[in-house]
Amino acid sequence: MTVTPTPPIPTAPPIPRSLELEITRRCQLTCASHCYAQAGPTQGHGDLRVEDWKRITAEAAQLGVKKVQLIGGEPTLHPDFAELVDHALAQGLEVEVYSNLFRVRPEHWTLLARPGVSLATSYYADTEEGHDQVTGRSGSHTATRSNLLMAQQLGIPLRVEIVDVLEGQRVEEARAELEGLGITHVHIGRLRDVGNAAGGISLPSTSELCGRCAHGVAAILSDGTVTPCVLGRFLPAGQIQDRQLRDVFASPQWQQVAASIPAGRSGPCGPDCGPNDDSQGGGGTCGPAADAVPPPAR
Repeated sequence: MTVTPTPPIPTAPPIPRSLELEITRRCQLTCASHCYAQAGPTQGHGDLRVEDWKRITAEAAQLGVKKVQLIGGEPTLHPDFAELVDHALAQGLEVEVYSNLFRVRPEHWTLLARPGVSLATSYYADTEEGHDQVTGRSGSHTATRSNLLMAQQLGIPLRVEIVDVLEGQRVEEARAELEGLGITHVHIGRLRDVGNAAGGISLPSTSELCGRCAHGVAAILSDGTVTPCVLGRFLPAGQIQDRQLRDVFASPQWQQVAASIPAGRSGPCGPDCGPNDDSQGGGGTCGPAADAVPPPAR
């Protein structure tokens, strides 16, 4: 007698350890060639109120999430930015702020220097011309470099992502410059075909993701959409406005989204996995899954 094997029951992805909160799509920069969030000066802060974000961070802490990343757009432009940092810290969460460091208010330096808060940013070239060409904003190189030095002086935990966007961008020179300044937590990543980088031609491919999204990280966008990460914004898994975070992560839709992402690496996301900036397409120290798959044998 032929026995038909029973298909395996899909394993629910674990509760993410890290949650990316895209609290705004407003940004002072205009990174037209690579902004995954398609952020800019004319964009808004989204549909969620400060009470929604506070509820989300409280629910995340109760579920066992360890860290939230406030991202955008430029998160410091959100009118309730400081309140959201305070609330997340009060829940026992680590907080990483992913800022372009174009402008930092004096009171924000005090906030960023608090225990439990870290800072991440993006840097593109060791020259004003190269950096500003990527950001579309004159003076962005000088401002970001100056604020990087201020963060280092204040002892704020800091990491920097360099996205290789343009031909002749001098990314290796940028890394050497940062290391010469004593900033050693630096990573270079390639452009991902998401958002502006996709050119609006077709739906982005899941191969542009690291392969561990939804298993170590999740994101909530400014309109309340829950996705496997901010780069995986084309894979919606529900809305947070009308349900609890626990219910989203237990839903069949979340499991289907997680299963749709091809595995590129083993193990959970590392502590630095995340987009490399509020306005570009990268993936922290987790590269695209497609880059991790060896070529077929000939």
